[in-house]
Amino acid sequence: MLLVDDEQIIRDTVAEALEADGLRVVTAADGREALQRFRDEQPDLVLLDLMLPVLSGMEVCRILRRESAVPIIMLTARDSEVDKVVGLEVGADDYVTKPFSLRELQARVRAHLRRQTASTPTSPASSVPAPIALGPVMVDLAGHRLLRDGRPIPVKPKAFELLAFLLRHPGQVFTRDQLLEQVWGYDYAGETRTVDVHVHWLRGHIETDPGSPRFLQTVRGVGYVLRLDDT
Repeated sequence: MLLVDDEQIIRDTVAEALEADGLRVVTAADGREALQRFRDEQPDLVLLDLMLPVLSGMEVCRILRRESAVPIIMLTARDSEVDKVVGLEVGADDYVTKPFSLRELQARVRAHLRRQTASTPTSPASSVPAPIALGPVMVDLAGHRLLRDGRPIPVKPKAFELLAFLLRHPGQVFTRDQLLEQVWGYDYAGETRTVDVHVHWLRGHIETDPGSPRFLQTVRGVGYVLRLDDT
């Protein structure tokens, strides 16, 4: 995995903790070096600081997301909702606000790596799921893509994972915390804004009127549910 932070003490401390978990960690101290190390090493996950010299973490994230679907966890010293949402908007899968506990960060990293491994296709072709229609949009679960009129719709990897999970449980209401645990792989409270942002993106893709969703609905006071036409 790749760890990008301009503070050496953070790089050293986090790298040591993750290596103790059996992970191989490469590091970078600025945005330009991060891109070079990413392209050279092809890591399975990126821990990316928001505030970086040369190229900002936001810009690095935009570039990485154009090149790869690898999980990106943003590290930010800011505790602003705006910064968190912007990080997700440019393609990060998750964020951790500094100061963070090493135990929590290790758990987040393990969870994303488990999800990455689990999403690797291993089933025979005969068990490939058929595409599912959501109005004019086709969800190609096997191909990990959305199609409208046969043309792919750009969708963020974690947003697609959320949709795929809900499609496997149509009509079932999930709390935000349950979705964090099932899709992101961790159960830390207080991070539910991540779910809300991804639901917002999905509605923009699959709903004719995102403000009055037909499929991905809010159950007030509880969470979210995906309702199919025959559910």
